[in-house]
Amino acid sequence: MACSIPDGLLGRDLTRVPTDRKVVALTFDAGASNDGVASILATLARRDVPATFFLTGDFVDAFPDSARAMAKYPIGNHTYNHPDLTTLSDTRIRVEVNGAESRLRAVTGQDPRPYFRFPFGAVSTHTIAVVNSECYVPFRWTVDTLGWKGTSGGQTVSTVVGRVLDAAVPGEIVLMHVGAHPEDGSTLDADALPRMIDALRARGYGFVTLQAVL
Repeated sequence: MACSIPDGLLGRDLTRVPTDRKVVALTFDAGASNDGVASILATLARRDVPATFFLTGDFVDAFPDSARAMAKYPIGNHTYNHPDLTTLSDTRIRVEVNGAESRLRAVTGQDPRPYFRFPFGAVSTHTIAVVNSECYVPFRWTVDTLGWKGTSGGQTVSTVVGRVLDAAVPGEIVLMHVGAHPEDGSTLDADALPRMIDALRARGYGFVTLQAVL
């Protein structure tokens, strides 16, 4: 695949889909457990809503069946081991990015390019340039649901839904996670998803994948 990143997307870590249409892009990071995957995929299918998934190589190694199931939708690269790329050399960044890409392609049959998400949201102008050179467009988010903090971190289904609705704008990119909180076992993003979708639709929003940016 030749690099075909539009010039207007180079050097950017996108926080929303550039549109005036009332659409939302639901995105899920997959780097830890797969405890919420079945519920998330069932909700998306039942409500006929698309999404984009960002997978680490580690996740694909641990949960290949889940990775293949998510690849029904666009999938993106979230590095192999989820390190802070701003602390790594260019060579190590490329090892992380290309290693994850190879694993994703081998297991899912899908090329994750051009979708990329920086671990921890840790980014610099330089790391964006390195990722661009590997044919990727970095996608950040408009709102983080904070569902990953779990019930032990003071979050609930209501707070997750509320954060998304409070931040709702045309082109909103929502950050969620497919895993469970490691201590309390909660899967708030998965649990909140049906209510979130219904509430956004009630406000006149539809749903797109990140392909809409390209």
